Formats: sequence, structure tokens, C-alpha cells
Amino acid sequence: MATYKEIDTLEQWNELLNASKQQPVVIFKHSTTCPVSANALSEFDQYLEAHPDDTTTYALVKVIESRPVSNQIAEDTGVKHESPQIILLRDGQKYWTASHWSITVEHMRAVMQ
Repeated sequence: MATYKEIDTLEQWNELLNASKQQPVVIFKHSTTCPVSANALSEFDQYLEAHPDDTTTYALVKVIESRPVSNQIAEDTGVKHESPQIILLRDGQKYWTASHWSITVEHMRAVMQ
């Protein structure tokens, strides 16, 4: 199973953004108080379990607890903040994004494989 790392500092975000120039990076923006976000996180976990990919880095940002990081991601990628939200970065730029009920195993598989 592929796993994700929680990031909560701007330094960690900058490292991931730079890493995306070498390999795909997936950021999952999660609200710990939202049931829709809990459902999307479950879909994300199911995707990671069913489709392990050692060539992609996966990260989770808790948007309430790490607001500065979440805001910087929105600014750097040009993707308006929503949560839950998933952003796939390639070559240092947003390649794909989805939010809310669009975050499903099937949707992730169609785009990320």
C-alpha cells in the first residue's frame, strides 16, 4: 500500500513542490471537521491501498490546523482552495485537481494511472 505523509510547514510544502519536477506529487487537502472530507479521505485511502505507486509522493494537509500551508498551496498552484481537494502536481505545476464528491477511487485511477 502506498502511504502519505502529513505536511504542516511551508518548508515541507516547498520541498514537495520542488520534488514534483522529478516525480508526480499528490496533495490531499483535508478538513478534519467535514463529513464530505472524511468520505473523500476514505476514497483516497482505498485508492492508495488498491493502486500502490512507488514513483509518486503522496501528502496530506489538514486545512484547519495548517492554514498557512493550505493557503500557500493555493497561491503556488493557482488552484482556488476547497476542501476536500486533491491536486496532482507534475513538473512543478498543477496537472489535475478534484474536490468534494468528485474525489473517488475511480476518478483517481482514471487520471493517475
